[in-house]
Amino acid sequence: MFENLTEKLDGVFKKITGRGKLSEANIRDALKEVRLALLEADVNYKVVKKLIEDIRLRAVGREVLQSLTPGQQLIKIVNEEMAGLMGDTGQGLDLAGKTPYSLMLVGLQGSGKTTTAAKLAVLLRKQGKRPYLVPADIYRPAAIDQLQKLGKQINIPVYPSNVDQKPEEICLEALANAGKESADVLIIDTAGRLHIDEDLMAELGRIKEKIDPAEILLVADAMTGQDAVNVSKYFDETLDISGVILSKMEGDARGGAALSIKAVTGKPIKFIGVGETVDALEPFYPERMASQILGMGDVLTLIEKAQSEFDQKDALALQKKLKKNEFNLDDFQKQLKQMKKLGPLEHILGLLPGMGQLKKLKKIKPDEKELVKIEAIINSMTKDEKRQYKIINGSRRRRIARGSGSSVQDVNRLIKNFTQTKKMMERFMKKGQLDLPSLFR
Repeated sequence: MFENLTEKLDGVFKKITGRGKLSEANIRDALKEVRLALLEADVNYKVVKKLIEDIRLRAVGREVLQSLTPGQQLIKIVNEEMAGLMGDTGQGLDLAGKTPYSLMLVGLQGSGKTTTAAKLAVLLRKQGKRPYLVPADIYRPAAIDQLQKLGKQINIPVYPSNVDQKPEEICLEALANAGKESADVLIIDTAGRLHIDEDLMAELGRIKEKIDPAEILLVADAMTGQDAVNVSKYFDETLDISGVILSKMEGDARGGAALSIKAVTGKPIKFIGVGETVDALEPFYPERMASQILGMGDVLTLIEKAQSEFDQKDALALQKKLKKNEFNLDDFQKQLKQMKKLGPLEHILGLLPGMGQLKKLKKIKPDEKELVKIEAIINSMTKDEKRQYKIINGSRRRRIARGSGSSVQDVNRLIKNFTQTKKMMERFMKKGQLDLPSLFR
């Protein structure tokens, strides 16, 4: 996410962080470059103009000019103003009052509404809710089938919609049927069009009137930049949306939509799609996103991901093994499987401070297929080999390579990486810098 923008802003700030003092002229020149970087990232022109002026007003005061670290102070101001632009703090769903609640997903065709409905259902179930998927798109071929298949895949009930029914009738019947499914949140997948038209908006207006949804969430494609912002503005003016879900954020190297929507519509981004899998939907936190854009990473999100996927008992058991020098290839494989649950490797790397620059300098491009190869190699080992890697001699390595469809060099590389990881973790353990169970308290 935001790779292009992050790279350009990093270049700007590198020029000023080495200076012992900054003048108004230095700040003016730096902000010109920031302005250009934002415009190239497809951020709304009026939004950029106001943001740069707000930064300038703070930057030319004592806060920066008289600071001992003026470059860092300017970056801090940019970070805070950028977070404020996107809403300062994250805003979750407003689920108050009588259940079942209805969440109405709207948007253009191709924005990812149907898959987002399933992702939102998975996220809500993790939060203790009991979601019920409602396919109300009777026009797009196989739209109902798609949601039913997704519902089966994630084991969440789907209302059996019929293409002969009117969308508003489907929603009302699903609302009445929610009790039978023990559901407390309806997620309604409405129809979209290739472009906004009066018929679409009239239909969505009728659904809104009939079911009085707790939230109307616009699903917008982040990769369409200012088009997503314009669509958000129109839907908000017509339906009074309560928030936005930005889909396909993992493919958006610019960031124009994320930085513009709140400022243009006044409505918050509530969730972002960060991958193709059904669990690749995250709450949106403006302050964390601003840190990611500026290359500072997002350790809080990484910790939350780990807390949701890793078990405290497993973490305690792993820590005991490390203390006793018993960490083996079997444990290594288990940790890799847990890592895969956190999401795409490239996204996880992006959450680590400084990794954006490291990836750029060393041309690091994580390959998900490597994890598959590693698992195949470990699966080709015997129990004794997994527990005592030092017994894996030349003939064993050749056998493991044949069994896993890899080369001896691949096996050698895995064992080398494992031993380096083992040493690093044990070193941190001895220094008291690695307390795994504390992450889950």
